[in-house]
Amino acid sequence: MRMRAAWLYYMEGLTQEEVAKRLQISRLKTLRILAACREEGIVQIRINGRQASQVAIEKSLEGLLGIENAVVVPTPEDETKLAEVIGQAAGAYLSGEIRDGVSIGVGWGGTLQHSLRSLEWTEVEKMTVVSMLGGMTHAISFNPSAFAFKFADLYRAECYHLTTPVFVSSKELRNQLWREPSLQEIVRRSQKVDVAAISVGDMSPGATLFRSGLLSEAERKELRAAGAIGDILCHFVDEKGGLVDHPLNSRVMAFNPMDLRKIGKVVVVAGGKSKVDIIMTAVRLTGARTLITDERTARGIVDRLGGG
Repeated sequence: MRMRAAWLYYMEGLTQEEVAKRLQISRLKTLRILAACREEGIVQIRINGRQASQVAIEKSLEGLLGIENAVVVPTPEDETKLAEVIGQAAGAYLSGEIRDGVSIGVGWGGTLQHSLRSLEWTEVEKMTVVSMLGGMTHAISFNPSAFAFKFADLYRAECYHLTTPVFVSSKELRNQLWREPSLQEIVRRSQKVDVAAISVGDMSPGATLFRSGLLSEAERKELRAAGAIGDILCHFVDEKGGLVDHPLNSRVMAFNPMDLRKIGKVVVVAGGKSKVDIIMTAVRLTGARTLITDERTARGIVDRLGGG
C-alpha cells in the first residue's frame, strides 16, 4: 500500500484526497503513509541546483583544508534537523561510491544513521561493509553494528562486525581481545576498505556517547579536563590531533583514527557550531578527502582558518 500510495501521489500527481479514495482509506491514513514513505526512504526528493554561496564556501573549504571535495548543504532553520539534512547529503554522496567489489568502512552516529534514508539502491556484487568500532550492550537507534548491518542489507552485501562492546573494562582485556583471530580478521578488512565514512562527536552533553548513557557526565568532565575536544571513532583527541591521556582511550575497541590515512578515501560527515574544532582536527588527522557539512559550520571553519 505504501508503494502504491507513493506512486499515485508523487508520480501520477493525484491529490491526497484522490489517493485516499483510490485506495479506499481515510485521508489521515494517507497522510501517515506518505510521511512513512519519506521517513523510510521509499520516497527520496533531490534538489538539482546549488546556490552560489554554497559553491563558494565549498571552494573555500577545499582550499583551506586541502581536500578534494566539500559538500555543503543549507543549514536548516530548525537546528534539530541538522543531522537529518547532512545525513541525506551523505547518503546521496555515498550512493556514488557503490560499485561491484567495493568495501566500505563505517563509523556511527546520528548523522550517518540519517544517511540510510537517501542511499540509492543498485544491483551490486561482492560488496562488503565493515563496522570500524564495537557496539553497545543495549539497543538504541545509533548502535554502530545496527547501522553497518542496515547499510549492508540495503545492497545485500556482506557485513563484518567488531563483535565487542565499544568500551571494555580494562586495557588488558582490550589487548587480549585484539589477539583473537576473528577480530584480527576485522582489523585486516578495516585496513583494506576502499572508502571510510565517519562522523565525529563533540564534548557537549548532547553528543551521542553521552546522551546515550554509554559514557557518564563525570567521564565527560574528566575528558574535557584532559584536553579532549571530541572523538573520532570513539577515540578522544585534543586540538592537535593527539590522543588525550585518559583511561577510555586505552579501553576502546575501534579502528585507530590515526590509521585512516592508509585508506584511499575518507569521508567526514558532520555539522554543528560545537563541532568546528573536532571536524578540522578529524580532516587533518585522517587525511580525509571529502567533508560533508552544512553552510553555517562551513563558515565557522573558514573563519577559524582565516579565510573569511
